[in-house]
Amino acid sequence: MAAFGRKGSGPEDQGGAASAPPPPAPPSGGGLGPEPEAAAGRLGATAGAAPEGVFTSDLSVAEYLLLGEAGFEPLGFVVGSSIYHIGLQLARWGQNQELTVLTQAMYSARELAMSRMLAEAEQLGADGIVGVELHLQAYAWGQDVLEFVATGTAVRAREGNGDHRAPGGRPFTSDLSVQDFYRLLAAGSLPVAFVLGTCVYHVAHQSAMAAMRQSWQNQEMALFTQGIYEARELALARMQAEATAAGAKGIVGVRLAVSSHVWGEHATEFLALGTAIRPLEPQHARPGSGPTPSFVLGLDH
Repeated sequence: MAAFGRKGSGPEDQGGAASAPPPPAPPSGGGLGPEPEAAAGRLGATAGAAPEGVFTSDLSVAEYLLLGEAGFEPLGFVVGSSIYHIGLQLARWGQNQELTVLTQAMYSARELAMSRMLAEAEQLGADGIVGVELHLQAYAWGQDVLEFVATGTAVRAREGNGDHRAPGGRPFTSDLSVQDFYRLLAAGSLPVAFVLGTCVYHVAHQSAMAAMRQSWQNQEMALFTQGIYEARELALARMQAEATAAGAKGIVGVRLAVSSHVWGEHATEFLALGTAIRPLEPQHARPGSGPTPSFVLGLDH
């Protein structure tokens, strides 16, 4: 029996592989609410909230210029954060299984951070957030505590009546660079939501005898292959389910990340990320109003 999530162990046995939890609904934000009061002063002095305010962003100069070419303006650098305690879960030493307690923790913490980032964008009157990034930060308080941080730049279309927002009326979120955002608009599509799917999975240990038998020959590690396959498929399916729930027609820029974090050997998080998109409705597209793609040959190639 192995314990994951924090040091120590107990007599409880969770009894084999649990069923995979569905992606959780966006949380309410807990005791802080969706927007911590600490951000109120900063947001109040930002261009999106006050006529005399200044915009802030994590855009490069090139991205700032290209954003203007696409018909958008930056409003403010928006942040969401959640410091989360990762609970304890036991797993059978020789069995493949999802660690559902840890999966739920990784989902909930990220959703808290992203919902607070989105609340800041809404206060600025944004149509969306570009360049969303997720970070994890460990502190010295203990291996069971992690900070989840979501950041991005809130933007607004110079012309439009909220046509660029997500189907539910909230600002869109996207991890696309401004360059890719520009190309997406040129192709007649819009971002809907930054979507993710995660699965924390325990890959079974092999017995000493099995490891010794395999050490003398080339052969597939079937138990390991099966576990990794299942974990990735769970993460990808959950990301796809989020896109469907958001009213998207597809996902671009999908990538898979694999991290062990603080859990030790054989417990791994599989994280699928991407930007869900939808076609721009014809009645909202005006001829000549969008960016025109052009061929550019860089001198550094």
